[in-house]
Amino acid sequence: MNGRNFNTGIPGVDFLITFLQGRVQRARSGELDRGASAVEWVIISAVVVAIVGAVAAIINGALDTGANKVKDCIEGADAGSTC
Repeated sequence: MNGRNFNTGIPGVDFLITFLQGRVQRARSGELDRGASAVEWVIISAVVVAIVGAVAAIINGALDTGANKVKDCIEGADAGSTC
């Protein structure tokens, strides 16, 4: 095959051979590396989103704890004491 026109006379087989020749040529040229790069970016983005979510959960928990402490202090406060 090697770049030569290949004709079997059967359109389906001719299409399949042409398609496969194109795929082999793309694989040899290194053009398929773009897909690997896109997958790497998706993985990196997912890790960043997970880290941001974890940090947000930690901050939210700390704020809830602090707010509850302030609420308890206000509810239990009297004129002669401080929290």
